[in-house]
Amino acid sequence: MAFSGKRILVTGSSRGIGYATAAHFLSTGARVAINGRTVASTAEGIEQLGGGDQLIAASGDVGTAAGCVSVVEAAAKGLGGLDILVNSAGVAYFLPVEASDEAIWNATIDTNLKGTFFCMRAALPYLRDSEGNIVNLASDAGLMGENGLTVYCASKGGVVNLTRAMALELAPSVRVNCVCPGYVDTDMVRRDIIDQADDPNSEEQAIIDYAPLKRMSTPGEIAKAIAYLASDDAAFITGSALPIDGGSTAGH
Repeated sequence: MAFSGKRILVTGSSRGIGYATAAHFLSTGARVAINGRTVASTAEGIEQLGGGDQLIAASGDVGTAAGCVSVVEAAAKGLGGLDILVNSAGVAYFLPVEASDEAIWNATIDTNLKGTFFCMRAALPYLRDSEGNIVNLASDAGLMGENGLTVYCASKGGVVNLTRAMALELAPSVRVNCVCPGYVDTDMVRRDIIDQADDPNSEEQAIIDYAPLKRMSTPGEIAKAIAYLASDDAAFITGSALPIDGGSTAGH
């Protein structure tokens, strides 16, 4: 899957899955716009990726419609258009319903769902011009419920069905798909779940045991799946929600 010369915006690419995705595209010859919430985090991501002319800064908070427009316009201007949009920016709060107040709801929905929609909306003129495609980051928690993740499940379930609806509306010129990872070994999972547990070792083992394949995925594995859906090899795929979850959505 070569992406030589392709112009790609990956939101949330200063760390985690987004960073791994940007690195993968970069290694295959693409030009990539890097997005972090701040100028500093974006610059740090670009530096860690090695810098150079293939990387463009597109910092900004995709939790607002105006922020989405700003990020997409910076990317399109720096790259000279867009061929692929990857909506990877996301947040998760591992809280029971009683602790999930309006601020948690707004923060989660704004970044995970509203940000995905308004980045797609802002990118449409460029993607229609290039007959490009979109890959959204959903979750296995968008395909099934999970205890303690009610608000996150709502946001990612929204991303899955948003992907399907947009695929219908934008066909045949623009393909739209999403990936649905299970637990991924990222700093967010370790910081927000494992390190916060009363017994971090037991919590990590519980996460490992959650998937039938008995491990977390790596960010690189998710990046490769994103790249497949964005590639010409997937030219007849749109409206799909691809689980990359070690079997978690097969049943428990």
